[in-house]
Amino acid sequence: MLSYRDITVRLGGRAIIEGASASIPPRARVGFIGRNGAGKSTLMKVLAGMLDADSGSVDMPRGAKFGYLRQDAPGGALSPFETVLEADTERASLLAEAETALDPDRLGTIYERLDQIDAYTAPARAGAILKGLGFDDAAQARPMESFSGGWRMRVALASLLFTNPDLLLLDEPSNHLDLEAVMWLEGFLRAYRGTILLISHERDLLNNVADHILHLDKGGTTLYVGGYDAFERQRAERAAQLASAVVKQAAQREKLQAFVDRWKAKASKAKQAQSRVKALAKMQPIAAMADDPSLTFSFPNPEGLKPPLLTLDKASVGYEAGKPILSRLMLRLDPDDRVALLGRNGNGKTTLAKLLAGDLAAMDGMVTSAPKLTVGYFTQYQVEELDPTDTPVDLMGRLMKGATPAAVRSQLGRFGFSGDKALTKVGKLSGGERARLALALVTHSAPHLLILDEPTNHLDVDTREALVQALAEYKGAVVVVSHDRHMLELVADRLVLVDQGTAQEYDGTIDDYAKFIVSGGGGEAKPVAAGGGGRKEDRKAAADRREATQGIRTRIKDAETEMARLAKSIADIDAALAGTPPTPALKLMTMGQLMKRRGDVERLQAAVEAEWIEATEALEAAA
Repeated sequence: MLSYRDITVRLGGRAIIEGASASIPPRARVGFIGRNGAGKSTLMKVLAGMLDADSGSVDMPRGAKFGYLRQDAPGGALSPFETVLEADTERASLLAEAETALDPDRLGTIYERLDQIDAYTAPARAGAILKGLGFDDAAQARPMESFSGGWRMRVALASLLFTNPDLLLLDEPSNHLDLEAVMWLEGFLRAYRGTILLISHERDLLNNVADHILHLDKGGTTLYVGGYDAFERQRAERAAQLASAVVKQAAQREKLQAFVDRWKAKASKAKQAQSRVKALAKMQPIAAMADDPSLTFSFPNPEGLKPPLLTLDKASVGYEAGKPILSRLMLRLDPDDRVALLGRNGNGKTTLAKLLAGDLAAMDGMVTSAPKLTVGYFTQYQVEELDPTDTPVDLMGRLMKGATPAAVRSQLGRFGFSGDKALTKVGKLSGGERARLALALVTHSAPHLLILDEPTNHLDVDTREALVQALAEYKGAVVVVSHDRHMLELVADRLVLVDQGTAQEYDGTIDDYAKFIVSGGGGEAKPVAAGGGGRKEDRKAAADRREATQGIRTRIKDAETEMARLAKSIADIDAALAGTPPTPALKLMTMGQLMKRRGDVERLQAAVEAEWIEATEALEAAA
């Protein structure tokens, strides 16, 4: 079991982690969440031994091997395949020693150990991991220095997964992955036999992988059982409880104060009044969950334009004359369209987005746009290229030339930059805040078409939900590239697959595409044969059905989690009844108390099973 107690870390004189404690069960798959800047990466570095805490302790299982995903990308002349194999330093050392060892006894020991660590299947395992992360055979043999930083980070992830540590520490591993690689990673982590601590802001990844959620808030951590949806339900219940407690406390304060005000001057009641004054002084205020301005997104709506907004007719596009990346492009965008671009990284999604944005001209064919069409194009490069010495007011003021200071402030306020935050240097903003600022800048002119290329990379889960809501209220057209499946499901009602040098409508759902990839499609998905399901209305209806049944599916998952917990509780009681040393919770119970406890748990289990059956039948009826 990994545990830490009373961890406090101060950065720049401020406690970013304060008194944090938790115990992580063996082989648990823990999703580690918290707002941007809360200190998740800092705490993970403390657990990995890369950063010393100011106080507190970390207890690791004796002899456990842990692996941490570093953020520095490997490089050099070695290939990805060679880099991954070298990550297992014990295997590499033993193989090198076997080449020169002369002592037969030592050679025997070496070969026995190589067999124990499954060294001879290592090349096959390394190749499979790299393929899952998007490297075909040719790419696995290329030198590392020929890849971009994002692809080299994939190799870093592959190297870590290949070493198969007992405790796997992953800090946002999906940031450099496409949708297909994320789905492969989900399957890999679900089958992983060690303990996993995973920092992620992707709702689907957390729901599909995690069986516990570790929440970092206000410097402390709380461990919840279940995936992200179960955590969110528990958090909503706690918010309601806090709100109720705040109202009750306010009423109690008012009652005490009224007594003091009425009787403090009367001698016969002075002692009672004084005791109430002390009670008021000792009453600690209950802090309700405050509204967070960083959850603000509100896109300015454009003036109406007649359809179509944009049409591609047999268009080709690329970067080098005579060598198009994409050809035979046929696409129409209308004012109410919500389009998601699918396909592996490197297939041309960003190239198509640049063509739609007008950043690239067509090499061939026709591109026709509506008169007065304006486009807002968001990319990660804009986030990275913001001048750290500027403030949000400076940047927006230069874009909105001639606008009043109030209008500039109003546009920034749509994205949570009000008061002093609008005057903060960009260099002091978090990654999520810079992403929000970039979105504010590209939408200042109320564009008719909004193109978003990986808009969620720096946003935490709550902020992603706020972005989804803002896009639902936005009146313009949206084209989005993202590896966040939850966002695509809620935003898009048209899917376009960029693959094999062109782009075509994908007549299916995100779930259909995910099933194809998981079933071994390898990313070479072809458009599903049209047959009614290709109509935009049908896809929207399918999305509406998914949203309508979200509550039922959450009930089913929560019930399954509770049934598993209750089954374990019964097993622990049975073991104690059979004479096995009981768990601490059962240690002081008599035989009669254990029997009564078992009956109570069985009755609760039956009630949960009934709830599960009811929810399952409701889901089947809805389908």
